[in-house]
Amino acid sequence: MGQKSKLTAGLLGIFLGGWGIHRFYLGYTKMGIIQIVVTLVTCGIGSIWGLIEGIMILCGQTITTDADGNPLGD
Repeated sequence: MGQKSKLTAGLLGIFLGGWGIHRFYLGYTKMGIIQIVVTLVTCGIGSIWGLIEGIMILCGQTITTDADGNPLGD
């Protein structure tokens, strides 16, 4: 599969991060499921985790590769 986009991953994290969509997009299925569980258990408050991760992805601070170790594209 082709190179994953940092912009796409970041925006998915910002808007749908509580559901772990950005993690699924990057191939981190287990962590995506954990994010869903945290969001449900905390009645939605855990979605802040995904929002912060999305911002950090866009800033290049965290998650710089996909699950296969390929760097994220621009």
